Amino acid sequence: MNDFPFLSILTLLPLVGAIVVALVPKQKAELAKTIAFAWSLVVLVLSIVMWIAFNVGGDRFQFRESYAWIPSWDARFTFAADGIALVMLMLIAILFPIVILASWHDVEKSNRSAPIYFSLLLAFEFTMIGVFAAADIFLFYVFFEVMLIPMYFIIGSFGGPRRQYAAVKFFLYSLVGGLFMLAAVIGLWVVGGHTFDWGKLAEAAGSIDQNTARWLFLGFFVAFAIKAPFFPFHTWLPDAGGAAPAGAAALLVGVMDKVGTFGILRYCLSLFPEASRWFAPAALVLGVIGIIYAALLAVGQNDLKRLVSYTSIAHFGFIGIGIFAFTTQAGTGSVLYMVNHGLATGLLFIVVGMFVARRGSNLISDFGGAGKLVPVLAGVFFFAGLASLALPGTAPFISEFLVLIGTFTVHPAYAVVATAGIILAAAYVLWMVQRTTQGDLNPALTEVPEMRKDITLREKVVVAPLILLIIVLGFYPKPVTDVINPAVEATMQDVGKQDPGPTAVVANERVAR
Repeated sequence: MNDFPFLSILTLLPLVGAIVVALVPKQKAELAKTIAFAWSLVVLVLSIVMWIAFNVGGDRFQFRESYAWIPSWDARFTFAADGIALVMLMLIAILFPIVILASWHDVEKSNRSAPIYFSLLLAFEFTMIGVFAAADIFLFYVFFEVMLIPMYFIIGSFGGPRRQYAAVKFFLYSLVGGLFMLAAVIGLWVVGGHTFDWGKLAEAAGSIDQNTARWLFLGFFVAFAIKAPFFPFHTWLPDAGGAAPAGAAALLVGVMDKVGTFGILRYCLSLFPEASRWFAPAALVLGVIGIIYAALLAVGQNDLKRLVSYTSIAHFGFIGIGIFAFTTQAGTGSVLYMVNHGLATGLLFIVVGMFVARRGSNLISDFGGAGKLVPVLAGVFFFAGLASLALPGTAPFISEFLVLIGTFTVHPAYAVVATAGIILAAAYVLWMVQRTTQGDLNPALTEVPEMRKDITLREKVVVAPLILLIIVLGFYPKPVTDVINPAVEATMQDVGKQDPGPTAVVANERVAR
């Protein structure tokens, strides 16, 4: 089945769906929602078939397709997926139908167009699949830039009170990062043999001048660090995450931000191995600072969605140190963290959205004792918080453990400092849960009719798959790690790094005998 054009069909399907949904009249909102949900399920089914067809012991890149585009530049519509891309494509396919179902009533209370909103969601899925499936750097850059458009309009047209400010800030930050990448893409084309094909450029990586490679690495890294976002390029995320509709925010931090870390793995490390090693100490420092800094800011937040956004910045610090530790364990942990973070933080954002929709406010101070009115929803909120802080038994724990143990073998100081982030995570998550759902009941909540409605059937259908995946992958991550490991090992070979061997300390000659 490797000859079947999975990736091109998977990329184009959401685009066709977006056009179909956009053509539905505004008055037929239910029809638009139903079409969007059904279309996302078709994408999910095709993704599952592709997952099954993927040969874990086969070639590094599979499902390769290549079609002529701009011959004079050697730019082609080339698609291919390794294990890292495959798990991200699967995450996209899982999250989008869940988010569409969670967003079912997001535009009902306003005069905004439901067909346009759900069309934008499908258009965003199209760009997300394209950016992870592209194996031509120019094609990757096009998807990298185009994906800003649907999210910009989702935030700016359907977000909260500060939506316009947040949308413009999000767009400008991403656009600046894109300009850095464009300069690096052009430079890479010039020094890499006038081609945009990833495979050809990877073969030519060793022949690029060292100083040139470092500048090109920096251009790509800045763009990806803004997208992730890593400290100190993070300031757009709390505003965008706080203003976006909850479902869109789940996609923003659950999927789109992973483009940054994916880009570092696929492009920075593989195409600029020497520069990656040279910049690694600085990247590790930024990762550790991001973990502690974002966690401290999260503790003091009164806005639920901004708080969850800050937790994501801390999580990306863990992913960053795992990438630049250059060990297989840490690298696998980082990629697994990308998947698990998408599931856990996606669930947390969606549940926060359920609370906000009932209360009509993002502010934690407007809640208090809400668990007495909506006990089941409060329980799901508590579970999502525990998953976010990487409680053992949940999927994020496995990935965080792999990152820390893989980093400790080569950089124990960074791993020890990063571990402090786990303690801070417990503080901000439990404090958030305590102030929102526990303690004395806020009398104002009893005056809000919606706050008396516990979790609905639709909401149960939304959260159940995420809860199930978080628990299953928390105890049995092997199906995912088996797919990730070969790609991570190949990436470490590209960088020229090997895992440190086991060491034994012999106290004296008598013990050695």
